[in-house]
Amino acid sequence: MEITLKGDKEFDDVPSLKSKALRINLNENIYGTFAEIGAGQETVRQFFRAGGASGTIAKAMSAYDKDFSDAIYGIEDDKRYVTEARLRKMLNHEVNLIEKRLPRDKHPHKLFFSYANTVATIDFAKNYKGHGWVGIKYQVDPEQEYNEIILHLRFKENDARLQQETLGVLGTNLIYGAFYKYNEPKKLLRYLYDHLDKDQLEIDTINFSGPIFSEVDNRLMSLQLVKNGMTDAVMFAPDGNNVLPARVLYKKNILAFRGSFRPVTKVNMDMFHKSHDMFIKENKVDAKNTQVVFEITLSNLRAEGEINEQDFMDRAKLLCSLGQTVLISNFQEYYRLVEYFSQYSKNRMGLAMGVNNLVDIFDEKYYRHLSGGILEAFGKLFFKDLRVYLYPMMNKDGTLVTSENLKVHPRMKELYKFFKYNGKVVDITDYDPSILSIFSRKVLKMITESEDGWENMLPEGVAKLIKEENLFGFETEEVYHEE
Repeated sequence: MEITLKGDKEFDDVPSLKSKALRINLNENIYGTFAEIGAGQETVRQFFRAGGASGTIAKAMSAYDKDFSDAIYGIEDDKRYVTEARLRKMLNHEVNLIEKRLPRDKHPHKLFFSYANTVATIDFAKNYKGHGWVGIKYQVDPEQEYNEIILHLRFKENDARLQQETLGVLGTNLIYGAFYKYNEPKKLLRYLYDHLDKDQLEIDTINFSGPIFSEVDNRLMSLQLVKNGMTDAVMFAPDGNNVLPARVLYKKNILAFRGSFRPVTKVNMDMFHKSHDMFIKENKVDAKNTQVVFEITLSNLRAEGEINEQDFMDRAKLLCSLGQTVLISNFQEYYRLVEYFSQYSKNRMGLAMGVNNLVDIFDEKYYRHLSGGILEAFGKLFFKDLRVYLYPMMNKDGTLVTSENLKVHPRMKELYKFFKYNGKVVDITDYDPSILSIFSRKVLKMITESEDGWENMLPEGVAKLIKEENLFGFETEEVYHEE
């Protein structure tokens, strides 16, 4: 019996890497393959070192040579190797081999798995820190279909050997979590960083699939990545699955909208359509190579201190229903958003926003943490090939506020004139004046207080979805008929 002393505190007892690997090795039913490309066989090494690996490891391989790799897994359409498509081919190929070579009638209780990674570590010149795809395809019941956990990581360390070791730790955590923590996906995410620090690697995409994850919404999992500080931003597509921002944004013209979208209104969509029409007419913009992004910041999600996950899901469903790509970020300041986009594209970018948002950009209090203050922030924001599309605002007295008459702090007036004169801020002139009095907070209040008329303030189909899914606290009125 374990001895406890007065004053002892409860804490999470994190198993060592050896304990994790050994627990899996000693399970006579867990059996599978390790296929690792690009950073050595770092994960399987943990299982060999733990002992008892012969009962777990069917095969360990590393097809480093590209021709060998292509001969085994086929050639990708884009001729690249560190991609999600490559990882999925690896997982499927290895699982098929296990099923083919180990007949079920001889191994009725085996839980087959395939762990794979395809990784590029830091280059010799240390200009590119490296990234990779890591995944596991596995069973927790021999009678069930396979489950998958697939993630993308970015290395932060500046040494290839350290990156290899980090990958080995992450891979061990993933395999252990897949088998022993799958019932709590949110905790499984946190456990991926056991024996690791967030300055060693960043996880910016993760997707769960399969029968044991049938109730998991990958949009909610993407929120956890930002909430837990594993990454600064995640992106998901209209189908609800997380997508790699680098793949979506790479060398694109980017037009971004920041808002609460609680709920998305006719004003939001009018701003989108009108600014998009202006953006694609710019000289340096290719309409076919343009990516529209609707961004929600983490601070915006913290409505009352803690993040309301149901509220987040309500917004996500609406934006996805409108066919939009959504970015969840930890960027409170616009210049950080632009810096993030600049990692993936040097092409022209656009930000569409309302008058109040632009006025906030010229407020010095948001930049006190920068040594160069607001000038440093503006250097990062407007140094890039960026243009702000400004949607007008109607004052209570009926006057219209545009870029020509908006008021910034007197100290910022000349700075604002500079950017305005140089065409960095342009007005959206072809707007719908009949909807300028619509605000998300007003619509939300009407929904929650069961007032009439809010449906007409929303884009087509949105009100119907809110009613059908009972979003934003909407309550269906029960109608009773007397016999």
